[in-house]
Amino acid sequence: MANTRTVTIINGDGIGPEVMAATVRVLEALKVPLDFEYKDAGTEVVAKYGTNLPHETVEAVLRSGIALKGPTGTVVGGGLPSANVGLRKRLDLYSSLRPVKSVPNVKTRYENVDLVVVRENTESLYAGLEHIIVPGVVESLKIITEKASTRIARFAFEHARKHGRKKVTAVHKANIMKLSDGLFLDCCRKVGREFPEITYEEVIIDNLCMQLVKDPTRFDVLVAENFYGDVLSDLCAGLVGGLGVVPGANIGERTAVFEAVHGTAPDIAGKGIANPTALMMSAVMMLDYLEHTEAARRMESAIWKVYSSGEVRTGDIGGKATTREFTDAIIAAL
Repeated sequence: MANTRTVTIINGDGIGPEVMAATVRVLEALKVPLDFEYKDAGTEVVAKYGTNLPHETVEAVLRSGIALKGPTGTVVGGGLPSANVGLRKRLDLYSSLRPVKSVPNVKTRYENVDLVVVRENTESLYAGLEHIIVPGVVESLKIITEKASTRIARFAFEHARKHGRKKVTAVHKANIMKLSDGLFLDCCRKVGREFPEITYEEVIIDNLCMQLVKDPTRFDVLVAENFYGDVLSDLCAGLVGGLGVVPGANIGERTAVFEAVHGTAPDIAGKGIANPTALMMSAVMMLDYLEHTEAARRMESAIWKVYSSGEVRTGDIGGKATTREFTDAIIAAL
């Protein structure tokens, strides 16, 4: 029997607990040697802990090295800093990995989309270094370092090599930001030379947005600094049906957090009608990361099978199934 691995489970807010319960049911049906340890984070636990990211939750993820996380809410323009950003910083989860793939039977304007957005998670404009110079004038600093840029470039190329992908596209605006984005590109070029079998190209961010909307199938792995990567990963999700059907992971040297990247959907929370696909697909990524490859393929094919048959669909993709009915169908398809 393989060694049992502990996974820290963070339910999150809104529909989080429902989609998590559904996902854990599928993982249990797969009989993978995993132990689940539940910890809290999000706006709904602030009253209990005085924070949306309790210290013991961070400690638990540091111990287990792996977490599966539901969506957590953040107040726009005030309140506590985002629990997601806090987790990324405390665990140094420097890489955001967002595979975007067409889902069978989910009608969008595109078919055969299969690309990966690799986003640097720790710096750029999201370093949060803003100050008021004089009233009415605010300065926001964009930080780009050689260390972080090289690390994310290496992650992108290694991911491409490991998954048999042919091309890495570095996303930039170095025509305007010659020093900061110039440094990012220098780092990507240097790393790219170590991977001669992978085609390397550079595309300016605004042009890339147009190219993606015209023909997303010409791209493979996109690597970008934090701000561009944030925008691109949601744009790409829209090409295949939205955040409800794409997985996400934030990966560091020693820890990884796999999470649904959609919102908390408070309007449908507690009604049992949420679509757990995004979190289930994130769990597939987690199984791959833990090298439970066979279980990952079984879970993935079960999800694709249910989508292909089109008989059991949740409301967000034009069906009437509840979360439980959808999950039952996936377990039956295993």
